[in-house]
Amino acid sequence: MAELFLFSIAESLITKLASHAFQEASRVVGLYDHLRDLKKTLSLVKAVLLDAEQKQEHNHELQEWLRQLKSVFYDAQNVLDEFECQTLRKQLLKAHGTIKDEVSHFFSSSNPLVFRSKMAQQIKDVSKRLDKVAADRHKFGLRIIDVDTRVVHSRDTSRMTHSRVSDSDVIGREHDKEKIIELLMQQNPNDDDKSLSVIPIVGIGGLGKTTLAKFVFNDKRIDKCFSLKIWVCVSDDFDINKLIIKIINSANVADAPLPQQNLNLVDLEQLQNRLRNILAGQKFLLVLDDVWNDDRVKWVELRNLIQEGVAAGSKILVTTRIDSIASMMGTVTSHKLQSLSQDNSLSLFVKWAFKEGEEEKHPHLVNIGKEILNKCKGVPLAVRTLGSLLFSKFEAKEWEYVRDNEIWNLPQKKDHILPSLKLSYDFLPSYLRQCFALFSLYPKDYKFHSFEISRLWGALGVLASPRKNETPEDVVKQYLVELLSRSFLQDFIDGGTFYQFKIHDLVHDLAVFVTKEECLLINSHIQNIPENIWHLSFAEYNFIGNSFTSKSVAVRTIMFPNGAEGANVEALLNTCVSKFKLLRVLDLSDSTCKTLSRSIGKLKHLRYFSIQNNRNIKRLPNSICKIQNLQFLNVLGCKELEALPKGLRKLISLRSLDISTKQPVLPYSEITNLISLAQLSIGSSHNMESIFGGVKFPALKTLYVGDCHSLKSLPLDVTNFPELETLFVQDCVNLDLELWKDDHEEQNLNGLPQLVKLKYVVFRGLPQLVALPQWLQETANFLQTLGIKNCDNLEMLPEWLSTMTNLKVLLIFDCPKLISLPDNIHHLTALEHLHIRGCPELCKKCQPHVGEFWSKISHIKHVFIEEPEKLEEEEDE
Repeated sequence: MAELFLFSIAESLITKLASHAFQEASRVVGLYDHLRDLKKTLSLVKAVLLDAEQKQEHNHELQEWLRQLKSVFYDAQNVLDEFECQTLRKQLLKAHGTIKDEVSHFFSSSNPLVFRSKMAQQIKDVSKRLDKVAADRHKFGLRIIDVDTRVVHSRDTSRMTHSRVSDSDVIGREHDKEKIIELLMQQNPNDDDKSLSVIPIVGIGGLGKTTLAKFVFNDKRIDKCFSLKIWVCVSDDFDINKLIIKIINSANVADAPLPQQNLNLVDLEQLQNRLRNILAGQKFLLVLDDVWNDDRVKWVELRNLIQEGVAAGSKILVTTRIDSIASMMGTVTSHKLQSLSQDNSLSLFVKWAFKEGEEEKHPHLVNIGKEILNKCKGVPLAVRTLGSLLFSKFEAKEWEYVRDNEIWNLPQKKDHILPSLKLSYDFLPSYLRQCFALFSLYPKDYKFHSFEISRLWGALGVLASPRKNETPEDVVKQYLVELLSRSFLQDFIDGGTFYQFKIHDLVHDLAVFVTKEECLLINSHIQNIPENIWHLSFAEYNFIGNSFTSKSVAVRTIMFPNGAEGANVEALLNTCVSKFKLLRVLDLSDSTCKTLSRSIGKLKHLRYFSIQNNRNIKRLPNSICKIQNLQFLNVLGCKELEALPKGLRKLISLRSLDISTKQPVLPYSEITNLISLAQLSIGSSHNMESIFGGVKFPALKTLYVGDCHSLKSLPLDVTNFPELETLFVQDCVNLDLELWKDDHEEQNLNGLPQLVKLKYVVFRGLPQLVALPQWLQETANFLQTLGIKNCDNLEMLPEWLSTMTNLKVLLIFDCPKLISLPDNIHHLTALEHLHIRGCPELCKKCQPHVGEFWSKISHIKHVFIEEPEKLEEEEDE
C-alpha cells in the first residue's frame, strides 16, 4: 500500500525545507515566505499521518484522502527539486561560468526574475491544493503522533496464540524439537544458580516458531522436568502489568483468573506479590511467544520480577522474528529456524490439500503440487496456505491457476502467509518501508550488492540525511543491518565496507504486494502498465514494447536488473526525454547502442545514469555534464569509449564515478573539481601507464582499479587520499605495487601517516605481486578485510601480517606458490573468517586437526580450507 510511505515523504520534505542551505537559497530568490507557509501546512498534516496510516485499512474515505495527499506530496517534491536544480545551476555558474554562460543564463528560462515568477506560481498552486486536502483531516478524528517509534496496528485476536498443538500437525521439526528440549533440560552451571536461562527461537514470519514452541511445550519430558508450565502470547503490547496478569492467568493454579478489563482496579504491588507466590520455589518453563519489544528497560524489569525466588533450572523460551530482540533477551545462542526440506514440504502440502489417502487417487495433481511448492521455499505457513486453497478441488486447471499465479494474486485470509509476513512490514519504521519496497524492482533470487542498492536508494531520495561525520553509505549500512535483524535479508556477507545479500522469495512477494501501486517488475505476464506507476524494471529487454502504452508521465525509475542487451535504447531515451521528464534513475547496463542522444542533458532531475558494459559506444554527448543533479555516473566496461565527455567538473553533485576510456591520461583538472566524489572506479583503460601522480581526492572512500593492462604504478598516500577506506586492484598484469615506494619512504621520514584508514583491500590477478607491498603494514590498526586472489607468483606472507590487530577476514584464493603462513598468525585474535583454496601445499598444511599449521589457526571462528582430494581432482582435470 503505497500510502504508507507518506509519513517518510512528509518528513523528507520538511527536513529539506528546514535545512539552512534551502532557507538561504530561498531568501536569495525571494521565495522564503512561500516555502515557510508550505512547510507549516506539511507539518500539520504530518502530525496525523501515522494515525491515518494505521486506520485506513477499513475506511475507504480515509484511503482516498491519503491518495489525494500522496499526489500533492509528489508534486511538492517536484517543485522543490526544480528549486534545487536552479540553485545548483547558480553555484555552477559562480564556480565555472564564463561571460558567455552568464549571458545565456540571463536570456534563458533560468533567469532569476523569470524563475522567481514561475516558482512562486508553482509553490502557490501546491500550497493551495495541500491546504484544501489538509482541511479534511478533521473529518477522520485523527490523533497527533509526531514521532514514528513504529506504532503498530492492534493485533487481531485471531493472531493470539495458545499452547495446544497436535503432534501429527507438525512435520519436519523433530530435529529442532530435540535441540530445544536439550537446551531446556540442561542444568545451569551451578545447581544453586537462580539466574534464568532464556532460549530464543528466531525466523521470518510463517516458518513455524510458535508451532515448534508448542511442540516442545507439550512434550512429556518437559512435563517431568518442570513443575509449572506457562504460555503467554506477548504480541505487540509489552505492558508489564498486562504481562504479569497473563502469566498469573496462564499458570495452572486454583485461583480464579484475573480479568484483563479489571486491570486498572488491581494494585501493582498486589499483582507482583501474587506472581511471586505462584512462582516461588517452582522450577518453571515460561514461553513468551511472538515478542516484538526491543526496549531493554522493559525486558529487564519483567525478568527481574520473574526470577525473584524461583527454583534453579527455570527456563524462558522466546519466539521472535527479530535478531536484535533475541540477542537482547537470550542467555544462549539463538536457535535459528530453517526452511523445511522439499520432502517435508510435500508431506505438509498433501496433508492440507487432501483428505487422508486421497492424494493416491490424484497423482497428476500431486505432480502439479510439487511445482506449486517452488513458490513456498520451505516456509510451512506458505505450504499450508496454498494447500488449503486447493482442498477438495480436483480440476487440474484450478491447481494450474495457483501454480501459474504469484502468491499476491491469490485469495488471502487473515491467517495466510502474506498477512503474516505483512505484520513484519507493519513493524518497520517509516524510513525503512520505502527502502524495503524497492527490492520489488529486482527479480527473485537476485544477489544484491550494497553499492547498487545504495545508489538506487540515494538517487530516489529515500535515505535520511547523514548526521555529522556520517556518509550516505553509513546510513545504508544502518538500514541493511536493521533489515537483517528483522529477518528480511538472508545469505548476508559483511565485507567490511560493502555487503552482499539475498531476500527470501516470499519476502520478495511481500515487497511486490506492499508496493504494487508504485513499482512494477515487467515480465511476460504483464500486459498493461498502470498509469500511476513510478518505478519500472524490465526483467528482459523484449518486454519493453508493452511499457509505453501507459499514460503515466510520473515515471522516476527505468532499469534493467538483468541487463539491457538488445533493447532499443535510442527509442527509449527519446521517450524518457519527451515523456518522463521527472526521471531520477536510468540504468541501461549491458545495452548495445552505438550513440546516445544529446537530449539526455534535458533530464535535469536524473541522479543515476549507467550504461555499464556497453561494448559499442565510442562517445558520450557532452550534454550529459549539464545534469547538475547527477550523483552516480557509470560507464565502466565501455571498452570502445574513446574519451570521457568534456565538462565533468560541472557535475557538482557527483558522488560516484565509474569509467573506462582509451585516453592515456585522465582529465584530472575536471575530476579533481568533483569535491563530493566518494567512489571512483577505473577499469578496462588499457592505455594508461600511471594514474593519480600527485592528484588530490579529499573525499574519496572507495577506489577500484581493474583490467588496466599497461598500468605500471599506482601512487597512493594519505596526503592525496586522506579518507580512503576500500581499495580493490584487479587484473593489472604489469602493475608493481612497490614502484612508488621511494616517494612513500621519503614521506614517511617526514612523519606523514600512510593510508591509515584502509579497512578493505583486495589484490586479484596481479602476476607482479611476489610479496605484499610494504606500505600495507601501515594500515595495521584499521584493516578489517584482506583478500589475495589469483596472484600466481605470490610466494610468502610477511611476518608483519600478524600485527593486523583488527583483521576480521582473510581470503587466500588461487595462489599456488604460497606454501606457508606467518609464524605468529595466532596473534590475529580478531580474525573470524579464514578461507583458503587453490593453494595446494598450503591447504594440505592447514587441514583441520592434522595439518602442521592447524594449531596456528584453530582459534579462528570460521575456517574454510579446501580439501586435498578436491585439489587433486582439479589437478587431474
